[in-house]
Amino acid sequence: MAVRQAVIAVVAVALIGGCASVRNFDETRGWSAPKLYAEARDEMNTRNWQRAIKLYETLESRYPFGRYSQQAMLELAYSQWKDAEPVQALATIDRFLKLYPTHPSADYAWYLRGLINFNHDLGVLSSLSRQDVSERDPRSARESFDSFRELVTRFPDSRYAPDAAARMKFVVNMLASNEVHVARFYLRKGAYVAAANRAQTALTTYPQAPANEEGLLIMVKAYDAMGLVDLRNDAERVMRANFPKSKYLASDPRADGRRWWHLW
Repeated sequence: MAVRQAVIAVVAVALIGGCASVRNFDETRGWSAPKLYAEARDEMNTRNWQRAIKLYETLESRYPFGRYSQQAMLELAYSQWKDAEPVQALATIDRFLKLYPTHPSADYAWYLRGLINFNHDLGVLSSLSRQDVSERDPRSARESFDSFRELVTRFPDSRYAPDAAARMKFVVNMLASNEVHVARFYLRKGAYVAAANRAQTALTTYPQAPANEEGLLIMVKAYDAMGLVDLRNDAERVMRANFPKSKYLASDPRADGRRWWHLW
């Protein structure tokens, strides 16, 4: 009986040890940096983001120096972004830029940083809400603009520069639209000073933005409501000069004598 119990105990210990060995098994043990990088790249190319992230992180921890580790950081950031981890992706990019500010792929790092912020909050939930991008918190838009500007300023010949410049124009109008959106809100609430100030901010900060068409209309209406005739006339003059074909100027004054801006 005692011998049988002893055998059972030995088998149990062996089974427990075997389970522990299975749990601790690491197929990547002994892999070289090129091997880890190649496997991670394959996983990334097949959109297996989580597996790619794990392999890139393993590569970084085992081989923290060298070209494979440096490239792994960039591809890790891309994989984190695609795996819906933008905060981690931005942290990885910032770490890369801090460690390797003159790296040959620094332009791509700035471009990726701009893209991540550019697409922030534009996922499934945001598309379902149908919220206009100009109505969201502009913080990510500003971060995106700053990253793209850094790219086109420091690396004007980069292959990413043309797309970054085009996206900057979109971001500028989005930021101007955000200011106009806030100004419109104040106008509806009767906060005419605040409405005029926010519209003026959009006009002076983003002078070429199409959103300023409505911004000038808001200024005209706000100044008119406050009885500031000279400022109202100045805003109208600027509007007619910059947007002569504006839809807001399309109709003639009505027979009752109301001015054109009273129609909206």
